Amino acid sequence: MRSSALVVVLVLGAFTVSGCGADKKPKQAKAPAAVVATQTVSIASVVSQSVPREINASGTISPWEEVVVGAETGGLTAMSVSAEEGQTVQAGQVLVKLNDTLLSAQLRQQDASVASARVSLAEAEAALNRARELQAKGYLSQASLDSSLARQQTASAQVAAAEAGRGETAARLAQTAIRAPVSGLISRRTVTKGQIVGTGAEVFRIVRDSRLELDAEVPETDLLLVRPGMPARIISDKVGETSGRVRIVTSEVNGQTRLGIARVSLSGMGGFRPGMFARATIQAGDQPALTVPSASVLYRENRPGVFVLDAKNHAHFRRIAIVAATADRIAATGLTAGERVVVEGAGFLGEGDAVRIGSAVPSISSPAKSAR
Repeated sequence: MRSSALVVVLVLGAFTVSGCGADKKPKQAKAPAAVVATQTVSIASVVSQSVPREINASGTISPWEEVVVGAETGGLTAMSVSAEEGQTVQAGQVLVKLNDTLLSAQLRQQDASVASARVSLAEAEAALNRARELQAKGYLSQASLDSSLARQQTASAQVAAAEAGRGETAARLAQTAIRAPVSGLISRRTVTKGQIVGTGAEVFRIVRDSRLELDAEVPETDLLLVRPGMPARIISDKVGETSGRVRIVTSEVNGQTRLGIARVSLSGMGGFRPGMFARATIQAGDQPALTVPSASVLYRENRPGVFVLDAKNHAHFRRIAIVAATADRIAATGLTAGERVVVEGAGFLGEGDAVRIGSAVPSISSPAKSAR
C-alpha cells in the first residue's frame, strides 16, 4: 500500500512540474529604440568663393639699407663731432672733423715743391728752344740738342710727380672732414671727441634715406599668396599705425619655424625705429576659399568650429581655422566643399545629436567688404 501511494504522489508531482513549465514562454529580445530628432535646425552648404584675404604677420623693424660711415685716413684725433644718434643728416654734411695740422703743413710744403718743379721746367723748355735755334743754324750738334730735350722731359716729369704728391696730400686733408655719404637717419655713433681714429674705423651708421621696413614672418602656407607691391598696414602698440607695401618676398623658409620673410616698406618713419616689434596686415586680394555663414561658427574653449551633419543628420562638432571674414561669411580651412553645416540652432546642439532640417540658408550672399 505504501508503495502504491508513493507512485501516485510522484506521478502527480511530475504532472504539476510539467504544467508549470508549459505556462512559461521564452523571452524575446527588445528592438533598440529609434533615435528621435528633437531639434529643428537650418543648414547651409560649404561653398568655394573668392573672398578678400588678409594675411597677418609680425616681425622686427629694420633699415632698408644701413650705411657704415668710416674714416678713410687714420691715426688722427677727432677734433669735433657734429652729429648725434637719431639725427637726420644730408649727403655731404660734415659729421666728424679730424686734426689736419700735419697734413696742412705737408700740403704747403708740396705746394712749394710743385712751384719749384715748374720753374725748373720753364728753364729747361727755354734752353731747349735756344738749342733748337742754334742747331738749325748749324752752331749746335745733335747730341747737344738731345741733351737739352732730355733735361726738359726730366723737368716735366718732376712737375708731374710734385703735383701727384700734392694731390695725394690734398685728398688726405679733405678726408679729415668725415662726411655723410648718403642722406638719412643716424642709427649709431661710435666716435667721441678726442678719440684717435684709425683708418677704416666705423664712426657712424646711417639708415639710408630714413627708409624702414618690417621683416614680416609669414607662415609657409600663406607665403605663396604674398606678392611684391601688395598694400599693408603696419601696427605697433607703442607707436601707432602706418601704411606700407611689400617690397620683396624672400625665397627661403626657416626649417625650424616654417616661416618665410616678406619685407614690407614703411611709407614713413613716424615713431618707428629699427629693432622695434610690429605687426602687419597684408592685403592679399581676392583668393578662392571655402566659406560658411558667420552664424554657423561657434567657439568652444576659445577655438572656432562648426557642427557638420552626416548622412543620417547627426551633428558632429569640427574645429576649423579662420583665414578671412566678410560681413556675413567666414572663410576657413578644415572643411570640404558640399558639406552641410548647422546655422540656426547650432548653439543648442551636443555631439552626435540627431536633428530635423527645417530650412536651408542660401549658400552665397551678395559680396561684402572685408571685415577687419
